[in-house]
Amino acid sequence: MADKPAPNNLQAEIEVDAPPAAVWALVSDLPAMARWSPQTFRTFLRGSGKGAKMININKAGWRIWPTTSMVKDFEPDKRLMFKVRENKARWSYDLEPLDGGTRTRIVETRDVADGTSSISHFLVDKFFGGNTNFETVLKADMHRTLQRIKAEVEAS
Repeated sequence: MADKPAPNNLQAEIEVDAPPAAVWALVSDLPAMARWSPQTFRTFLRGSGKGAKMININKAGWRIWPTTSMVKDFEPDKRLMFKVRENKARWSYDLEPLDGGTRTRIVETRDVADGTSSISHFLVDKFFGGNTNFETVLKADMHRTLQRIKAEVEAS
């Protein structure tokens, strides 16, 4: 059997004309993620802050799949990170104040340094055209997510 390609860590960032607290109000509202993320259809949240659990319904074209995750880092106005149980990916949003705190850099990261699950490799290969194609779409979706967050926070 051929070796499976190792998934890559992915990152996208954007600068927003709003202070970190205003950005945090959006980023930390996990059920609202469906407004911004092209792949998130719906999020159900149980609990709040570190240890909160989520059930996510994801959608890409005709493909729909659920995932479960838990918030692992929750530092108001700074960092939110959750880990997806099914594929072991860690997703984070890091906020960095700019210009004395009047603006914010948002960095979204998908960290798969510990690898992903066998089922994830199988599904990406069979239903998403392989790892390279999947990550290309994912990276573009990360940029879209950040652009939508920027537009919403700057409009308010």
